[in-house]
Amino acid sequence: MNIRLLLSCCAASAALCGIAGTAKAQIFVTNLVNNTIGEYNATTGATINSSFISSGLSEPGGIALSGGNLFVTNLGNSTIGEYNATTGATINSSFISSGLNSPQGIAISGGNLFVTNFLNSTIGEYNATTGATINSSFISSGLSFPQGIALSGGNLFVANPGNDTIGEYNATTGATINSSFISSGLDAPAGIAVSGGNLFVTNEGNDTIGEYNATTGATINSSFRSTGLNAPAGIAISGGNLFVANEFGNTIGEYNATTGATINSSFISSGLNRPFGIVVTSASVPEPADTTLLLLGVTAMFGLKLLGRKLS
Repeated sequence: MNIRLLLSCCAASAALCGIAGTAKAQIFVTNLVNNTIGEYNATTGATINSSFISSGLSEPGGIALSGGNLFVTNLGNSTIGEYNATTGATINSSFISSGLNSPQGIAISGGNLFVTNFLNSTIGEYNATTGATINSSFISSGLSFPQGIALSGGNLFVANPGNDTIGEYNATTGATINSSFISSGLDAPAGIAVSGGNLFVTNEGNDTIGEYNATTGATINSSFRSTGLNAPAGIAISGGNLFVANEFGNTIGEYNATTGATINSSFISSGLNRPFGIVVTSASVPEPADTTLLLLGVTAMFGLKLLGRKLS
């Protein structure tokens, strides 16, 4: 065999491998009506798989990512399901099934998982590895039909559409810091996202997104975003952009998190059926095929070095 030809093939293999192994951010969206979770490209909005997960779901609402696993709240049967974020395979569709009452929002910190229970106005705390109950009534005061939940700096922020407030609680003890941390400019607050020192809240009641100071609760702009929304529910931040699930518009909109300017009000518009929860990954875990190519590329590079020594 021509050694120089072999060297060229090895180099090409390594280059291709580098392309295949490139990680891409993804968006996962829960759909309340057709009981699915869709997967989309976070850069282009292109559909990867509109039915990425379609088994074991019952009115999926909130969604959170931890490590390589997705955790999903099911309003319909009061469970939390766990799924593989790379393949969509079911790990346990009833990962948590006790102490829940129409669970909606979900957040993860360290090894703990926090869930809002819409109907009994509580927040439960669970072990994110085993699903074991730590405290099914971790927080039970100052809540009114809690929905969205977010973690920042050791504190939990909770959206209460029942009394139009955002409450703040200690994520370690559950102690109330301020049950009315934000109480102005809200109308059926649903989703919460925190970025830097700012807190963004979706209002399903008046189709707006409000922006607040995450330390003081002071209003920055109660109508930070007020056009192109239709019952905005879930909200996520990635790379300086806001992604918003429009429950009744069946779209995911993308907006500039600094200015509120529209990037694309219909960033995602296919395969959605009352989208509710949304989570954005920083980068995807390589698919099995990509991993294989990566190993081939490494082998090729080692071969290149060895053959280069023989030629010298």
